[in-house]
Amino acid sequence: MSHRIEKTAKISTRGNLRIGDHWNAITIIALSQSNPLKAVAELVENSIDARAKTIVITRGKDKGQHYLRVKDDGEGVSRNADGAPDFHYVATHVCDSIKRQLKTQGTRGLQGEFGIGLLSFWTLGEDLLLTSAADDGRAWQMHLRKGDPSYRITQRSALFPEPGTEVLIRGILPGIKNFSGEKIQWYLASELRDRIRHSGVSIRVVDRTARAEFKVEPRQFEGRLLHELGDAVPAQSEVYAEIYLHAHSAANAVSLYRSGTRVLESLAELEAFARAPWTSGYVQGIIDAPYLNLTPGTRLGVIHDATLARLVVELAPLEARLGKIIDDQQRAEEERASRDVLRSVQGARKEALLALPAEEYDWFDLHRGEGKRRPRTTAEATPGEAAQAEEQSVPIDVGAHREISEPQRQFFEYAGPLFSVMISPVSSVIEVGGSRPLRAIARDRARRAVEQDLAHAWRVLEGEGTLEPIDSEIATFRAANEPGLVRVEATVTQGQIVCRAEAHITVTASLVSKTASGDSTYQGLPGYTYHKAAGELWRSQFDAERNLVVVNNGHRDFVYAARNKMLKLRYICRLFAKELVLKNFVGIPQDQLLERLLELTLYTEENLR
Repeated sequence: MSHRIEKTAKISTRGNLRIGDHWNAITIIALSQSNPLKAVAELVENSIDARAKTIVITRGKDKGQHYLRVKDDGEGVSRNADGAPDFHYVATHVCDSIKRQLKTQGTRGLQGEFGIGLLSFWTLGEDLLLTSAADDGRAWQMHLRKGDPSYRITQRSALFPEPGTEVLIRGILPGIKNFSGEKIQWYLASELRDRIRHSGVSIRVVDRTARAEFKVEPRQFEGRLLHELGDAVPAQSEVYAEIYLHAHSAANAVSLYRSGTRVLESLAELEAFARAPWTSGYVQGIIDAPYLNLTPGTRLGVIHDATLARLVVELAPLEARLGKIIDDQQRAEEERASRDVLRSVQGARKEALLALPAEEYDWFDLHRGEGKRRPRTTAEATPGEAAQAEEQSVPIDVGAHREISEPQRQFFEYAGPLFSVMISPVSSVIEVGGSRPLRAIARDRARRAVEQDLAHAWRVLEGEGTLEPIDSEIATFRAANEPGLVRVEATVTQGQIVCRAEAHITVTASLVSKTASGDSTYQGLPGYTYHKAAGELWRSQFDAERNLVVVNNGHRDFVYAARNKMLKLRYICRLFAKELVLKNFVGIPQDQLLERLLELTLYTEENLR
């Protein structure tokens, strides 16, 4: 009986990965660099690694072809046993850089490690000529062409031996022909900031196409250098932090570097750091971690391995310290913004109240001491008081508006030449037969009061009434016995400068008056404060005891307006108008209340800035 022995073939369960098509792999590597400026930076870094002290980047055009040349005075390409540049090693050891071996031997200051930087010329042009001198001074060239796996080495004739290395890229690709020398300068200043500083290399960019030359200076950050962060990074850490506190801007970012070369424009691009304070917009600067592992293809970004986790741990104390500093900065900015808003609103209110009838807004102590009462106009006074009130109206009004001069004024406090004039009040309502004092306020371009060498002239442009006197800063308008609208013009002259202003006076037989007054004492323009009451309907309230307008910054309208500075300013200004009208005109009908609100808002927003 025959026995059939079945042999089972052994199946291999282990092995090593190998490249099936070497040239295809080289092509993929060469095209992995998508940023042409980064490719230029790679060539410059090769020069810095070769201990060059001077690097010249030239952009130009020769025989109809655009070219880019990087020339340095460094040590050149490493020599072979015959003392010639070892181009064969360079061409046949892609992904096996000799710099990696030097690093393992303890050599410092080298950045390259992948042996693929030279291939990035595919991103720039069609041909590359790499020139370096031998020990005997003769120059040799290696020729490479995009898409061609072959290379050739030739001797280059030269009158004098030249040290260093020259990389010439010809046939610049159409998409990057418009690279300006200035753009290359700005990119290298940020990309190689610390490498340039630490090595002391001088880099010049000669743009022959634009007939310009630029010197690459390490980027200077703006803002205040935070020296107090020095002890926030562990003493044994290799991380270097240089952080600047700056005014809020979306452009502010802290870049990530490795050994002086930028890896990411913003640290927040990494998910582990996509949080405050790196996303706050208040800080700029660098974080340099020399132990990070980079992605070999693009050399942009880091590998998310244990080294990145180490960086997250080491930066945790710095994040906490930086977060507190930014919180303090934000509070200071909010306080400053609140003061600016209040100053703008109050300034606009004062300008508006100069243009509005004084006796109709008698709650605001703008021109007199607190607690004093304004005199009534002739029309409002009793017959027995009319003459006395008429006599007092002009002198008191002069003192009300005239600025107090200090004994010693700084040069910049003196008013400039006449620029504009306004009449106070610019709009008013009086009864038939009544009178109203009007003042022509002259100002320079900076809105300072002008008082010297002025000539005044008053006249009635339209309607019935008289003005006395007509050649003074202050004139009294006397209404006719019939209702109507009167237009008054004031002309102020200073030398050859002439400015004019108009005022409108409504003469009526039934003067609109307040049925009841607000607080009878002069309190001055109120300030404001915030109170967050989200979900509640009120937008603002007036606190009479503290003379404050309380703004609900949790209201949806405030949240909407806060997106834009000017919109927020107008919103707060209108809340002020609402509260001031409600306080000053108590008990009048709703339609008249709305008229007053429109009146105050109109004259206020004209001066809002």
